[in-house]
Amino acid sequence: MAAEAHDDDPQITHNPQPTRRDLLSRGGSLLMAAGLFGGFGGSPYVYAEELEPAQQAPTAGVAEEKEDGPTTPVNVAVIGLGDRGREILTSLSYVKGATVAYVCDTYENAHKRALELHPKAKAVADYKAILDDKAVTAVFVATPSHLHKQVVLDALAAGKHVYCETPLASSVEEAKAIAQAGKAAAAKKQVFHSGLQYRTNPQHHHVHQFVETGALATVAQGKAQWHKKTSWRRSAPSDERQDALNWRLKKATSGGLLGEVGIHQIDVASWFLKAAPKSVSGFGGTVAWNDGREVHDTVQCVLEYPNGVHVTYDATLANSFEGAYELFQGTDAAVLLRDTRAWMFKEADAPALGWEVYAYKEKLGDDTGIALVADASKLLAAGKKPSENREPDPKRTPLYFACKSFLDAARTGSESGCSAEEGYKATVVALKANEAVVSGTKVVFTPEMFAL
Repeated sequence: MAAEAHDDDPQITHNPQPTRRDLLSRGGSLLMAAGLFGGFGGSPYVYAEELEPAQQAPTAGVAEEKEDGPTTPVNVAVIGLGDRGREILTSLSYVKGATVAYVCDTYENAHKRALELHPKAKAVADYKAILDDKAVTAVFVATPSHLHKQVVLDALAAGKHVYCETPLASSVEEAKAIAQAGKAAAAKKQVFHSGLQYRTNPQHHHVHQFVETGALATVAQGKAQWHKKTSWRRSAPSDERQDALNWRLKKATSGGLLGEVGIHQIDVASWFLKAAPKSVSGFGGTVAWNDGREVHDTVQCVLEYPNGVHVTYDATLANSFEGAYELFQGTDAAVLLRDTRAWMFKEADAPALGWEVYAYKEKLGDDTGIALVADASKLLAAGKKPSENREPDPKRTPLYFACKSFLDAARTGSESGCSAEEGYKATVVALKANEAVVSGTKVVFTPEMFAL
């Protein structure tokens, strides 16, 4: 069986257009920093631009990018050369020690653009040629979601470490088969990495540890969104090729906006709240692109978590206003994550945190937030001010860190940061949320639904 390109992938990426908050924030001086030396488990330090040396803040558990790590060369292959596959190839260009040995797609016209990124790679149409090459250590599966299963199972059976994009599949049944195989492979020291890109993103770990230390107090609710005006429809020279490219517009092969895009941000909610949702309700419609598609172009859902906490999520292909973000509101503070930046907004009656006096406070609209920067100490060590970190570094995207975490684990046999179980649970939640939207009914989750 061959591989098909994962074209027009809508995975969450940095929006090059400035948002309203960006325009507001750039009107004044930017940007405080809170970071920590030694990676996710090191001793916490808080930095403000005015302070030197750094001041210790025992209650501030935060994280930053680790520049160090194993760099032993590892031969990899990317299967599926659509938009997402090419994004992976771009990220691999910056991962030390990553050698792209193969690029694979049944559509041979896709080979040319892939080889422009990695000209020394070998282009093949059948992924089994890769699996027969014992020099290849790890494979990235970036085919359309409904084609993941056989590729992943064959790659694991061949002894390869496997990175599988999420959702793991377009059906719960196939996702379970993939996750079970990934879990079994992990027991044999093979790495199976689920491509939930925020699970290995330093900025999200940075904010997560503020939540973990109780800076928000009691979490009351969460909100997230993804807005991008785009049709999802792709054109091609032949009807057959066009039909293959537009798999995301069909109910039989697509998880819809919630399954293909929302999975990442909904997973952040489950991660930060340390729980799976109890139920989900949703609704949607086709309001902008009435072109015969079978999936909605605009959706909303409400996820109910334990202790009465609800998270609302919406996504649309009709409008780009406000882009993408995740927001969590607690009784003492709220945290907002947008692209590579994040802020904490304190309530007037909240107690002062030990490190707060050193933090840079930034005006955003009618609110004043403490700007949180995951890589602050790296910037300071390089002789830069955190306030100079205004634009995302294309070499340090969430996808870059996901690729790096996977390959670091493949070299060392350690955990990659996003297991088969985590990928499966996120896939179940996202696909069932899509089911709730399609049916207009409430879906109740049970523990059995998440069991492998």
